[in-house]
Amino acid sequence: MRIVPLVLAFAWLALQPGAAPAADPPSLTVFAAADLTFAFRELAPRFEKATAARVTLVFGSTGNFAHQIRQGGPADVFFAADQSFIDALIVDGALLRETRTLYAQGRIVLATARAFGPKLIDLRGLLDARVRHVAIANPLHAPYGRAAEQALRAAGVWDALRPKLVFGENIRHTLQIVQTGAAEAGIVALSVADVPEIDWVRIDASAHAPLDQAAAVVRRSPRPELGLAFIQFVNGAEGRPIMKRFGFMPPGEF
Repeated sequence: MRIVPLVLAFAWLALQPGAAPAADPPSLTVFAAADLTFAFRELAPRFEKATAARVTLVFGSTGNFAHQIRQGGPADVFFAADQSFIDALIVDGALLRETRTLYAQGRIVLATARAFGPKLIDLRGLLDARVRHVAIANPLHAPYGRAAEQALRAAGVWDALRPKLVFGENIRHTLQIVQTGAAEAGIVALSVADVPEIDWVRIDASAHAPLDQAAAVVRRSPRPELGLAFIQFVNGAEGRPIMKRFGFMPPGEF
């Protein structure tokens, strides 16, 4: 990744432990794909401690965030669940090309509500008549929903399952549908699957297009150096172990 020297220098200074905090702490608004919810809630306080900044995390659908950023949404940095949304916004001039960074590759899993009973071990199990509802993120704007559709089509069950499908607004909402028992099963991100209400098994990554995830700083941000510092923190020595623990494969290990 090419980074303009001045921006890199600001980012480096922002991360130095001895840097004197400003009287009014700088703030950073992060628009992040919902699969990052658990990882970023753990990671953001560490960044705040390292930089004396104040981070506001906003989680949701990548597609919806892309639309909001085009319309002037108040983000400083955008973490998308699919790099294509970052690339499109760079072409539109909404994001800074020189800050574009791959930060992870996502994975999907087949989740079964423990209240349902038997743990499903493959996608064809969703055809069981006892499975009345199957939750996936909306494929129209959620990359994990698109991956779920691709996996179901690859398994030859998409058409048969369509009457059972319940669409979540994003992957976190999709998980909640299964957690609450509103759906007996679903397809969710590995990064949010480790909750007590569900059992899960991995879905073969070859069943869908790679979920290469990227981030970039919003061009209109008044603090681009802080946004870049946050991206580098996620990919750095402190952030990377947290990301791996939540199932995000790091760049170079896809």
